[in-house]
Amino acid sequence: MHRLLSKIHGLYLRLDRRFVRWYYTLRIRAITSECGPRLAVNGRSTVLGGAKVRLGANVNFNGIRIAGDGGVVIGNNFHSGRDVKILTVNHDYDNGGAIPYGKEIVWRPVVIEDNVWLGEGVLVLPGAHIEEGVVIGAGSVVSGKIPALAVAAGNPAMVKKFRDRTHYELLKAQGKFM
Repeated sequence: MHRLLSKIHGLYLRLDRRFVRWYYTLRIRAITSECGPRLAVNGRSTVLGGAKVRLGANVNFNGIRIAGDGGVVIGNNFHSGRDVKILTVNHDYDNGGAIPYGKEIVWRPVVIEDNVWLGEGVLVLPGAHIEEGVVIGAGSVVSGKIPALAVAAGNPAMVKKFRDRTHYELLKAQGKFM
């Protein structure tokens, strides 16, 4: 009996994963203003302000939340870990009409270029710009500009090292994308 229940549970999990992939891929494709081919959404994901969100080709989400009212551009061959958040709006705490912040909203777009990988639990704040080929370590908070081919981590995310440009360019020329 235990074996049968185990097999049924395994089948349920496989079906649930397939349904989640199908449903969230379809939903995000429908609400974003632009979405390239090969979108794969492998975990529960949400996109708010979808009319201002543009996704390139071969974008892979593994559980992401995008608050994109301020605009989000994600390039080709993007991968995210689970529980990634991208924010594009904030309350005006500087010139707002109250303390600690006013009702006024400040919109700042987020740009993520091609071939970027965000690790699990990364938080991308309004106005961030992540250039091509960047890897952001798990749990990091990105609040500014991260230069091309950087490996960055921490709060705030700081460049720890750079990827090997020659190797990166070779893989790119060969079309070796995940």
